Amino acid sequence: MSLVDKPDGLLPPAVESAPVEEHGPALVPARHESPGRRFRRRFLRSWVTRLALLVLAAWLVTAIAASWLAPHDPLAQDLQARRLPPGSPDHLLGTDTLGRDTLSRLIFGARVAAQAAITSVTVGLVVGVVPALVAGLLKGWWDAVFSRAADALLSFPPLLLALAIVGVMGPNLTNAMLAIGIVFVPRFYRIVRAATLSVREETYIEASRSIGTPTHWLLRRHVLPNVLAPLAVQISIAFGFAILAEASLSFLGLGVQAPDPSWGSMLSEGRAAWFYTPWPLIVPATTIVLCVLACNVTGDGLADSVGRERGRA
Repeated sequence: MSLVDKPDGLLPPAVESAPVEEHGPALVPARHESPGRRFRRRFLRSWVTRLALLVLAAWLVTAIAASWLAPHDPLAQDLQARRLPPGSPDHLLGTDTLGRDTLSRLIFGARVAAQAAITSVTVGLVVGVVPALVAGLLKGWWDAVFSRAADALLSFPPLLLALAIVGVMGPNLTNAMLAIGIVFVPRFYRIVRAATLSVREETYIEASRSIGTPTHWLLRRHVLPNVLAPLAVQISIAFGFAILAEASLSFLGLGVQAPDPSWGSMLSEGRAAWFYTPWPLIVPATTIVLCVLACNVTGDGLADSVGRERGRA
């Protein structure tokens, strides 16, 4: 008897299990999407987030290449070309009350804002993250001391605390950046400490500690990678606050000193004649709003993407 003549159920296993392709070849399963690629896809899904990233990229590129992009010297005065309106032949965004080119001062002000934001956020991270990791992992008196210090800093209004620090240290850009960085310390501390306390209860952390793994190894290899997601969200929001705080301090004369350009000092200089020539006031104000809004939208996009990723995990 041949295989064709055998009744059902008597075929060899290899023949019985062979798939029958009635509708063409079997579909190849889709390649597994990595968490990083899935995060990027979700983060860049919204056109608002993409637009915010373009604004931030334009701001950073302008800050880096300010010397090449500025059409005029931002400190050069031309009293015969005072208060020119936007669209003038040699001054695209007009001039201020001293005849200085508004576009050039705006471009160099972007460099000051970027320098203030990056430096202040770095100070906040260096001073706030390490104590938060130690306090969250070891707890005990470490947690008590660091947490009470952070609570004391949080009891002051942020801008008032920065004003007090700059008032004591002296009005200049470096002291303003340090003051803003100190304002960020308790906020970074609370975010990282809360994330560390959550990671501390994981089984692999307890197992690593039971076999005598050093604390610095636990912090660097296991704890820190797990707290980067909420920390990235806080950093993006802190950038927007740093831009606003630096502009506020410079507006009050406690940040960048005249005649150096800053968005805040441009607001202060344009305030006197805003009724007759509003563009020296409108241009830096619009730029500050766009940059701060872009930072906040980016932070919202990060928070939404990180939350979805955690929910899927």
